[in-house]
Amino acid sequence: MFEWLKENVAARLTGAGVMYGFLIFLATFVITSAIAALIIVKLPADYFHPSNEREFWVDRHPALRWAGLVAKNIAGVLLVLVGVAMSLPGIPGPGVLTILLGIMLLDFPGKRALELKLVRRQQVRRALDRVRERFNRPPLLLD
Repeated sequence: MFEWLKENVAARLTGAGVMYGFLIFLATFVITSAIAALIIVKLPADYFHPSNEREFWVDRHPALRWAGLVAKNIAGVLLVLVGVAMSLPGIPGPGVLTILLGIMLLDFPGKRALELKLVRRQQVRRALDRVRERFNRPPLLLD
């Protein structure tokens, strides 16, 4: 097994292979960071405030609302999984912010408390407010 691993790894560690790997690394970092920044900028400043009611498509047909809720939760699970992967060393992207974005899409008991716990972390809050400030958006209101 080790011989097979040595042969395959050595075959891919050429100059071109390393360059392609670096370009993929860079592209995924830029794309995930841009998507996270776009969502953070588009959030209303009072999104995490207790007075903000967050009902999803209550004025839509029940079948459409149900389909939207299922799609929203699937997207949330995928974002949480991608965020966990990005939190690992060597994988590019804003891991904790992506996890937060995924949690924001999910529907489960205790969601708001978990969101607030994440957003109240000093590093996360600073990162969120810095992105919002860069695009001339007000900082997030928590309490």
